[in-house]
Amino acid sequence: MLNVLYAILVLGIMGAIFGALLAFAAKIFYVEQDPRIDEVRAALAGANCGGCGYAGCDAYAAAVVAGEAPPDKCGPGGKKTAEAVAAVMGLDAVAPVKYVAYVPCSGSCGTAKDFFEYEGPADCIAAMRFGNKGPKACQFSCIGLGNCVRACQFGAMSIVNGVAEVDREKCVACMACASACPKGIIQKVPYEQWVLVGCRSNDKGAQTRKVCDAGCIGCMKCQRECPHEAIKVVNNLAVIDYDKCTGCGHCAETCPRHIIHPQKIYVQE
Repeated sequence: MLNVLYAILVLGIMGAIFGALLAFAAKIFYVEQDPRIDEVRAALAGANCGGCGYAGCDAYAAAVVAGEAPPDKCGPGGKKTAEAVAAVMGLDAVAPVKYVAYVPCSGSCGTAKDFFEYEGPADCIAAMRFGNKGPKACQFSCIGLGNCVRACQFGAMSIVNGVAEVDREKCVACMACASACPKGIIQKVPYEQWVLVGCRSNDKGAQTRKVCDAGCIGCMKCQRECPHEAIKVVNNLAVIDYDKCTGCGHCAETCPRHIIHPQKIYVQE
């Protein structure tokens, strides 16, 4: 019995000594944190979505205070958060550029040809294990089994007729959907961009016609017709220069495949 008591006493004394040493070391090596980090962190939306390009809100707040990041990168917080962060940092308020995710694929059910009939779990990665490109014959297409939907924290993604679709009003451009997509087809585009190309295939026109009734065939009609030289065919795919595009929609009207889509733009608060 005495041996047990001695062991407990020794362990208690050792614990007290080590605790005192740790407390002393913490005091000696303590690095004072800039109080503005906590202020910036409190001003953020707190979604920890990573849309700012940092690991989370704490990392972004530290980067802002260190002068490594601008105050307007919190997508979920929007304009109000950008203004609050700028005020903490003593900076002029800036109007944040709003971005949204976009799925450049028009290969819906009945439009895109099937490579095989998939009967496995509703998971894009699982589907890619059969043929390495998914059930659809187009290797560039959206698989449409919802990995992006499950990754989105904001309810901005859904599967419509076999293709992922973004609700631009709900999207905060955190791009968690893009990280979850095994094909990496989801893009970040400016919210104010009025027209977008609904395809990402780099196959030649003849091959595209074989696998999808709505894929870009690189015919260059949009390039020839654009009055602002804002769209070019690069590697068999129409590509819009957002800096030149005025949103006139003429390319959408002239596209014989109807895969250049005008997007609905919501009124921002």
